[in-house]
Amino acid sequence: MNKTSIIARAKDVTRRYKLGEEIVWALNGISMDIYEGEYLSIMGPSGSGKSTFFNMIGALDIPTTGTIEFMGADLFALPEEKQAWIRCNKIGYIFQTFNLVMVMTALENVALPMILQGATLERAHERAAEVLKQVGLGHRITHLPGQLSGGQRQRVAIARALVNAPAVILADEPTGNLDTKIGAEIIELLKRLQTEHKVTVITATHDAKMLDISDRIAWIRDGKLERLEERANVTINMGSMH
Repeated sequence: MNKTSIIARAKDVTRRYKLGEEIVWALNGISMDIYEGEYLSIMGPSGSGKSTFFNMIGALDIPTTGTIEFMGADLFALPEEKQAWIRCNKIGYIFQTFNLVMVMTALENVALPMILQGATLERAHERAAEVLKQVGLGHRITHLPGQLSGGQRQRVAIARALVNAPAVILADEPTGNLDTKIGAEIIELLKRLQTEHKVTVITATHDAKMLDISDRIAWIRDGKLERLEERANVTINMGSMH
């Protein structure tokens, strides 16, 4: 973690929705700096606003007020084409439900972001095979998602997130659909990749095992940043996470 280099910064971020006649504040004034190369876990009970905040950093949702800076730029002041470029080139996304294309092989799924960016098929497949090997799936590149276990599918999703060599990986409940043992393997893999690739990993999670490998933990409750702790100072109240 490089504390001298801020890769993302939230300033007084709010997000409100209208549900019928009711106004719901999903986020209510969050400010936070995220450092280059750190492993940050965003934790909080369901409905706390952690996924909304996570989506803001990934340029998947727009703040009602406040700003998100990403690599020095005001993210939502950029033209939509530039935001799309950042989403494709600088951020890798890992979802709880894997979001793989079921009719495409592991290799084709991982190569897809590169092809969308204009890489040749040969180069995209070469790079995809290389990254699949890094996540332990070099022997499964021709398999369809339906032929893979949940843990293997999540490894494909991780490889896909890495293929464009992003600066940040956003992992939304990456162990949510996995059993405890496989979930622990995925957590270990994410930590190894963060270290090897010097990538910033931001995860929204309920999984307490994630705390052991995090550099910092942001606890969000009722749309506000309740506390931000270094790993060494973490106090866990598991009852507050559900």
